[in-house]
Amino acid sequence: MRKFTYFKRYRMEVDLRLPPAGGLGPAPLPPGFLWVPWHDRLLDTHAEVKALSFADELDSVVFPSLGSLIGCRDLMWAIRGRPGFCPRATWLVLGPAADGAWPAGGCVATIQGVIDESGHGAIQNVGVVSECRGRGIGRALLVKALAGFAAAGARRAFLEVTAQNAPAVRMYRGLGFRCTRTIYKAVPARESVGAGS
Repeated sequence: MRKFTYFKRYRMEVDLRLPPAGGLGPAPLPPGFLWVPWHDRLLDTHAEVKALSFADELDSVVFPSLGSLIGCRDLMWAIRGRPGFCPRATWLVLGPAADGAWPAGGCVATIQGVIDESGHGAIQNVGVVSECRGRGIGRALLVKALAGFAAAGARRAFLEVTAQNAPAVRMYRGLGFRCTRTIYKAVPARESVGAGS
C-alpha cells in the first residue's frame, strides 16, 4: 500500500480593483537589478531560474517538477502553451553582473502569470535564487505581475502557497492577499520527507 504525505497549502486571492491601503505602489528593485520582460526566447532562462530557485526547497517535494531543470522546462512550456498566458505578468530579474557569478544569463528571479477562464490572474511561480532573497525582489516581482494582470483586464488575482512557507505567506498578506481556501496536497511519501512536513 502506497503511503502519502499531505502538505497544507493556501489559495490566496486579492481584488485588483481594491488594492491595499496606500496602493501597491511601484515595483522597485534593489540598485543594480533590472526588469526583463517576457519574450519566447527567454523560456529556457525562466526554467533555469525556476530550477535554481526551487531545487532545494520544500516546494520541489510538493511539486517534483520544480526539482530539476527538465521538470522546470516542461512546466514553462505548459505555462506558455496555456490559452491565457499573460506576458504582462511574466518577468525575469537580471542581477548585477559585475562579478559574472550569476548563472542563467545573469537572471536571479522569475514570475509567470496566466489569466484563467474566469478572467482572474493566476500567479504560477515566484522564484528568487537563494543568494538574492531578503532584498524585496519577490515582492517587486509580485507587484509587477499584479500590475500586468490589471493592465490585461483581470479584476482578481490568486496564487497557492505551501503553508509552511511563512515568509511568502507574510509577503502575500502584506500585499492584500487573503486566504480563501485551504488545500491538502498528497505527495507519495519518501524517506526524506518526515511525517511532520
